[in-house]
Amino acid sequence: MQSSQALRGRMQATRYASTSSRVNRIVPFSSAVGSRNGRSIAVRVRAATGSGSQPHLKLFSPSKINLFLRVMRRREDGYHDLASLFHVIDLGDDMGFSLLPEGATKDSLLCSDPTIPSDDSNLVIKALNLFRKKTGTTRFFAVTLDKVVPHGAGLGGGSGNAATTLWAANELTGRPATAAQLLQWSGDIGSDISVFFSQGAAYCTGRGEVVEDVAPPLPLSTPLLLVKPPVGLATPKIFKSLDLNRRSTADPKALLAGMAASGPSGRVQQALCVNDLEQPAFDNLPELAQLKAELAAAPGSPFSAVFMTGSGSTIVGVGSDTAPAFLAQPQYKELFVSPARLITRKPGQWYVPSGQWAAARSKAPAHA
Repeated sequence: MQSSQALRGRMQATRYASTSSRVNRIVPFSSAVGSRNGRSIAVRVRAATGSGSQPHLKLFSPSKINLFLRVMRRREDGYHDLASLFHVIDLGDDMGFSLLPEGATKDSLLCSDPTIPSDDSNLVIKALNLFRKKTGTTRFFAVTLDKVVPHGAGLGGGSGNAATTLWAANELTGRPATAAQLLQWSGDIGSDISVFFSQGAAYCTGRGEVVEDVAPPLPLSTPLLLVKPPVGLATPKIFKSLDLNRRSTADPKALLAGMAASGPSGRVQQALCVNDLEQPAFDNLPELAQLKAELAAAPGSPFSAVFMTGSGSTIVGVGSDTAPAFLAQPQYKELFVSPARLITRKPGQWYVPSGQWAAARSKAPAHA
């Protein structure tokens, strides 16, 4: 573990990012970029009035955390079998969708973050290509993406974008696919995408694409704090660095049962929040292990558990959404720090944020 001086050299200061009271809305496409105010209305696509107008849809694109993550084995194909308890959270992006006119031959993706590619390597475009392949539709789409979720964070922001895109494309084209088909297809382009087609809490196995809906293990009101250094971690590198001999031996079913038993209090036990990917992540970024330790040991720490989500580099604190005082020091100003809540969705509807952060949103930066 490196000294606090080394930590400060890599992680300069705390940045607060709050989610807004974004809601699923049907809006003119011209107002889809950056528009975050407005009433919640039914998430059903309606044809706009006027000659040549197209339906438009605005959706909230959530992210996720892994309350525990066990790596069960390394498969012959090079992938790993996992057993993980995922939960969707209300840190998310804003996305706008519109059908392009008949005859269009290419999708359009406009993103607020210029460092994110908008070509076929982006999961949004991959999702649209997959949707056309599976449904036979010949329509192309215009998409706007207002990024809030940091990348390289273990929060599945890109996977959430892909899932939201599949949902939107299905809505805009008259629902040619069932929800079960969208879930099944999503595994073709990414392991984490399928979880967003659960109701919000899911026990996932296989590469992560085998999804079993479970009851939320914690009250949805449980406060969470997300803390991410400016350094991201690449998932392939983390799995390549995994030492199978240093994994936990905990039974994932026992972890799941333990979460269900302790969850109603909102104070989950630290021992249940196992993540086998912490070992390779901390080996690659020792400062991350130090950050986790400092959050857990902060004077008067309100967290019942502190753990890394996914392949990192976000650390999650359960039990409070107030940043410990030490994060206000100047050397932590580049940390991404955000409150969060667990969210679920109703059958036939997409996710909406919790609405907890409406008062704070005007004080927060749009994205890290």
